Order: sequence, then C-alpha cells, then structure tokens
Amino acid sequence: MELRRKLCIAVAVFVIIIELASGNFVFKVQHKFAGKERKLDQFKSHDTRRHSRMLASVDIPLGGDSRVDSVGLYFTRIKIGSPPKEYHVQVDTGSDILWVNCAPCSKCPSKTNLGFRLALYDVNASSTAKKVGCDDDFCSFIAQSDSCQAAVGCSYHIVYADESTSDGNFIRDKLTVEQVTGNLQTGPLGQDVVFGCGSDQSGQLDKSESAVDGVMGFGQANTSVLSQLAASGDAKRVFSHCLDNVKGGGIFAVGVVDSPKVKTTPMVPNQMHYNVMLMDMDVDGAPLVLPPSIIRNGGTIIDSGTTLAYLPQTLYDSLIETITARQPVKMHIVEETFQCFSFTKNIDEAFPPVNFHFEDSVKLTVYPHDYLFSLEEDIYCFGWQAGGMTTNERSEVILLGDLVLSNKLVVYDLENEVIGWADHNCSTSIKVKDGSGGVYSVGAHNLSSAPPLMKITKLLTILLTLIAVAFTLLA
Repeated sequence: MELRRKLCIAVAVFVIIIELASGNFVFKVQHKFAGKERKLDQFKSHDTRRHSRMLASVDIPLGGDSRVDSVGLYFTRIKIGSPPKEYHVQVDTGSDILWVNCAPCSKCPSKTNLGFRLALYDVNASSTAKKVGCDDDFCSFIAQSDSCQAAVGCSYHIVYADESTSDGNFIRDKLTVEQVTGNLQTGPLGQDVVFGCGSDQSGQLDKSESAVDGVMGFGQANTSVLSQLAASGDAKRVFSHCLDNVKGGGIFAVGVVDSPKVKTTPMVPNQMHYNVMLMDMDVDGAPLVLPPSIIRNGGTIIDSGTTLAYLPQTLYDSLIETITARQPVKMHIVEETFQCFSFTKNIDEAFPPVNFHFEDSVKLTVYPHDYLFSLEEDIYCFGWQAGGMTTNERSEVILLGDLVLSNKLVVYDLENEVIGWADHNCSTSIKVKDGSGGVYSVGAHNLSSAPPLMKITKLLTILLTLIAVAFTLLA
C-alpha cells in the first residue's frame, strides 16, 4: 500500500511537471519593449527603419519585404525541419515570405537581447529539406525565375532602402505550427512550405541588437506562409491579431473568427500593403479635413509592424490643435518631434477620443490612453506623428500602427478582401472556427524573455518543491 501511494504521488508530480513544461499556443507573441523602460528614440528609430523598408524597391516581388536590422514589435516561435528545430521570427503583416538565417553565414547576427539564443538553419541537418529548383511552381512567382540557374536553384537577392542586402536560396521543408484542436488546446501540424534560406547579409542586416532568426510574413502574395497553407487546404487566407500593449504578447491566430464579432471595411485592391479607404475623421464629433489624395487613392495603411500613427503634416497639425482646444496644455518638444506636457488629472476624462470613419460606416475609436503615453510621472506625450510619408506617385499616406491597433482584435480576411476590428481585452481569448465548423477558444500568450537556463532553473525549483511536499505527505 505504501509503495502504491508513493507511485501515485510520483505520477502526479510527473504530470504536473509535464503540464508546466509544455505550453499550448497557436502563435505566442512577445512585445519587443514589454517589461522594459521605453525610450522615445527606440520607437522613432524602429519606425524610421520600418518605413524605409516598406517603401523600398526590391529586386523580387516580395510585397515590400522588411528591413530586419531591428526586430518587429512582436515575434513568435516556430519549428522547421526534421527533426524540428526552433526559430524565433518576426510576425509581420508587411512581408510576403518566411525566411531565416542559414548556415554557413559569417555575417548573420550571433546574439540578441531578447532573451533567447539565435539559431541558424542547416539544410544538411534536416532529412526533409529540398532545394527549390528553377522549374518549381514557387520559382515562377519570383521575378528572377527567368535567370534561374539549374546548378544554383531558385535564389533571391534583396536590396533595401539603406542599401542593405540579403541573399540566399529558397528551400522546401517541413514547417510545424500548432493547430487548434479544442478549447485552449492545440496539436502540431506539419506542412511543407517554401522559405528563404538567407546565407549572406550586409549593411544593417547583420547587426545583433534585438535580432531574431528571420521574418514570417503575413502579406497577400502567393509566396507567404498563409497563402501556402491555404493552397494545401490546411488553412483559409484569414488571420487575426490582438496586441496587448499593457502586459505584452497577445493573440495571433490563423482561421475564421467566430467571436468577438467585427465590422469590416473593404481592402483597397491591387496594393502592396493592407490599405483601407478612410472617409472621415473627427475629434469627439469635431470634424477634421482630410487631404483629398488620402480619400482618392485609398492612402491609409494598416500595419502592425509600426509603433506609432503617422499623419500628413496638415492633418497632424489640425488634430493636435483640435485636441488641445478641448483640453488646453502647455506643450514642450522632446527629441525634436514629440509634443509633451505636464498633467496630473485622469487623461481619459480630460481628453477627447479620436474617431476614424472608414468605408461601409466602419468606425475605429482611439482613446486618450491609446494616443497619450507617459514619459515619466505626470508627463505625457502624444503618440501621433507627422509622417511625411508618400507613395511612389508622391501621394500622401496615413499609416496606422500599434498605437491604433493595440487592445483591438484586428481581422484580415483575404478571402473576402476585407479588414475588420473590435475593441477587445487582448489578455483574454477569442473563438475561431476549424475546418469542420467546430468553434474553439484561442487564448493569449506572452513568450518569456528569460534565457533557457533561467527557465530550467525555475522548473527545477518547482520540481524540488513538489518533491518536498510529496515526502511530507508520506511522512
């Protein structure tokens, strides 16, 4: 009887440890600045690099693929190869391919300050890896396919706006992601996908600060992982994110959202980015005058890779003037571009909300706690920025980043060519439909930034505690 009790307790401890060691997730995301002191120059420098890569021309049509000298604000963890190996990649709605740094690579970053070890993909270490040949259907999507050399295979060469470059070959291998199988439950789904194997980086791409292993693009092109999974029948071309700017992390899921319900607005067709048609804008009912080119050309971009919100100069000036007319404050300039002020009252009670009105009567409300951030105690700054961004045709552009998108469920439905959103607590859960019509909950996650050794130490501490409790019960 005593042996049986010991075995039962041992099994219970083992089960608990297994539960602690294995997390259920679809895509666990981590905010770059979560838990860290925020500096204004970090936001601005990130967005400056982001915008230069978004509007840069590239040698191959990869949908404005990112500059990756700094990681995007949110990253996730995936597995590639057989046996599967983990890689941390930026989640980016402005990119159209998945690519990772590959061995050998003398100029790839070797360390990061994000709390995990960087990894290089080795094509020779995976039993399921295959080079993509010139006659592969995937290569036909690439502009360089006409000059593809059989001995080399389907390759890519990207030149970014700052003249940084990335070179490599496309590889077909097994990508393992977590498929929703029940309420807050997932199971591994392995699917062959084509991704870029980057073996030569130059310029800012080999810098190690805040580096990740690569980029997973969720753009609209046939080259994206989303499109590849949809072509194989394993997913629909629908994804959603809910970015938590309070605790960090949030929800990122592929599939049709059942709840919360969102109202949608049409995507502007034939655009590289996720453009929508902004019709009007107001500050708590006081209308603002939009530049005619914004309405005429559908020049409003939804982009989760940008931190702040960027407006044409005239619209920015009118917005700040209208807000401060409702709540007068004495402004001072910080770091040349941020308008800041001292304030001791409740900002949500004192300042007005800002409303964006899109096609099909879809409204997006930005609250004071969204567009104002605390620089230090009783000092607040506006997150709105005068962007100065233009298209290749010199038309003005509005770019709405995390300042607008955080704490909202944002749904990108490429099947129906619409984008929608709803206010939501991004630390809770959403419900998605699977292929058979089942509806399951997908919860929020926040990848730990602790190094693997710290995780192991914490786990061993819990294990020793449980063992001590077990022996106390047996005494």
